[in-house]
Amino acid sequence: MKIRVNQTKLALVSLFLISTMPILAQVSKPNILVILCDDLGYSDVGFNGSKDIITPELDKLAHDGTIFSSAYVAHPFCGPSRAALMTGRYPHEFGAPYNLPDMGMNMKDGVPVEETFFSNALQQAGYYTSAIGKWHLGYGEQFHPNNRGFDDFYGFLGGGHDYFPEDFKVKYDAQIKNGNKNIYAYLKPLTHNKEEVDEKEYITDALSREAVRVIKEAKEKQKPFFMYLAYNAPHVPLEAKEEDLKVFEHIQDKDRRTYAAMVYAVDRGVGQIVNKLKETKQFENTLIVFLSDNGGNIEHGANNFPLKGTKGDTYEGGFRVPMFFHWPNKVPAGKRFDYVVSAIDLYPTFVKLAGATIPEGKKLDGKDIWSNFLDGKNTHKDDMIYAVRYRFGFSDVGARKENYKIVKAGPNSKWKLFDAKNDPSETKDLSGKFPKILKEMVDETKKWSESHVTPLWFDNKKGEEMWFNTNMPNYDKAFKLD
Repeated sequence: MKIRVNQTKLALVSLFLISTMPILAQVSKPNILVILCDDLGYSDVGFNGSKDIITPELDKLAHDGTIFSSAYVAHPFCGPSRAALMTGRYPHEFGAPYNLPDMGMNMKDGVPVEETFFSNALQQAGYYTSAIGKWHLGYGEQFHPNNRGFDDFYGFLGGGHDYFPEDFKVKYDAQIKNGNKNIYAYLKPLTHNKEEVDEKEYITDALSREAVRVIKEAKEKQKPFFMYLAYNAPHVPLEAKEEDLKVFEHIQDKDRRTYAAMVYAVDRGVGQIVNKLKETKQFENTLIVFLSDNGGNIEHGANNFPLKGTKGDTYEGGFRVPMFFHWPNKVPAGKRFDYVVSAIDLYPTFVKLAGATIPEGKKLDGKDIWSNFLDGKNTHKDDMIYAVRYRFGFSDVGARKENYKIVKAGPNSKWKLFDAKNDPSETKDLSGKFPKILKEMVDETKKWSESHVTPLWFDNKKGEEMWFNTNMPNYDKAFKLD
């Protein structure tokens, strides 16, 4: 009788373990939190050497994690960079090298649904997925975050937004009253999933608040979460709270002071998010990835020192960005990683960490960097990292392979070669000294360009006319070596 009782208990325990295995497996998966800033300058955070902008919350995470000194995005401005991050591919390869317009939005334009986002893969692997903030990847129903792998969306579909509800609501209501149906996206109401909301907080604070909400919900659901927190700060318009502006009274330049206050608001929000992660006991199992979507806009308060160039450039300041990883006891603390990594690497890296599956037939340009990152090794040895910016009648090109970087920027410019690691300001042209290296890198970039397709949309009518009237992308001229 005693033996039967023990066997029964054993059977019950076994049944319980089997029934809870899926839950235990899900809980053991890492949470993944991507914090993306908009137009953040390379040196506009303390962990990258800022002298006038303080970012204590970000700095603590960065110094307790690993800072990437050579992190790149796949395009030097907003929409295409985000499309690349989500798809793991260069945007030129699927027709998305331009921003979607914020006036006269076409519901048929957006990142093709055939380009499966990594959020889809994580969602299918049991993650509670959320997108908070700026989208800029399509306005129509088929492109909505809820239909691209995100269970929860709170934010705006356009390329940016005004920050103070008491101001943008008045402007929006006036547009409605005047019967204007073509309203600027920056003024439209925010939405939660697909329903408009009456937001009352400064937008940066509102996005931080929603991130805290989702973290709490994930804990209640007992599911691992993936959060894509895309702040629109410090993108224009430059608008900051008075309390944040007072912190930077020492900065004389008005734009720089307002910009600094906007970055500080992000930092404050990150502190609130970290506190909620700790309160819900999820901090230890959360990988936090912080980066910018492109280089800072130096015409509107940003500082990319020591990098040359600005947002939109194929110089380093256009697409080399501040970035760090943080994950207690998993990511090396107090380290710098100097090898090249790209935002398109996040797709395969996250999918592997989540125990998810890359969709069948999915093309990827990025690589899983995780093992090499932990071992301090270079995943992109002998690989090229590219950037192409279409201008008016010509193409700017930049590409890096290990330490070397080639650049052609300007309609009549010549190809130049730099040591991007030791000369990030791109001051010493080495093309005359190493012509063979220059030619090999230009030839390799030209071959890569053969995979590019005609853009599916343009950011404005003038841009569309320019494309067809000036024989864009004019790669025959771009890749001509003198």
